[in-house]
Amino acid sequence: MPELGTIAWPPAPISTGRLVLRATEARDRTAFIELFAAPEVNTYLGGPRPRDELEREVPEVPGRRPGSFAVELDGTMVGTVMLDPHAQRPGHIRPDVGRTELGYLFLPRAWGHGYAAEACAAALRWVAEGLPGEAVVLRTQTANERSMRLAAKLGFTEVERFHAFDAEQWFGVWSPPTPSG
Repeated sequence: MPELGTIAWPPAPISTGRLVLRATEARDRTAFIELFAAPEVNTYLGGPRPRDELEREVPEVPGRRPGSFAVELDGTMVGTVMLDPHAQRPGHIRPDVGRTELGYLFLPRAWGHGYAAEACAAALRWVAEGLPGEAVVLRTQTANERSMRLAAKLGFTEVERFHAFDAEQWFGVWSPPTPSG
């Protein structure tokens, strides 16, 4: 079966009702630093990183790899959606379930408006069109209620729960709709 790395990258920007998903650019660097430094964003991801460390380490064009989208609202990056075809963290070594993991981060000012659901749904459609039949997995802490609600809204179903990083983790899978006819 083809893998995410076989889909042409970068794709043409993907427009939704309010957002644009596109390859990352140098102008996104400040937003990436803000994402990784924000305590609210990183509550369930091991905590924020020091801004001065991020200023030194974040490349000029952050997230420049196949499957990493900048999510733009009115010309400004408000988040990122990542499709990782080689997820290797605990709970991911399940090629029987799916090889590609969905991840996302949004700036706190973008929370509560449905942007994450809209952007992630667009990214999942992109995978379904480029890799028909490819399942996508997602992992989140069960304590992350927003992420758990988003997983359900996107149609992920629970595969298992496991303990890692001193917390209960939820591991789910999304399968693209099968063509009718």
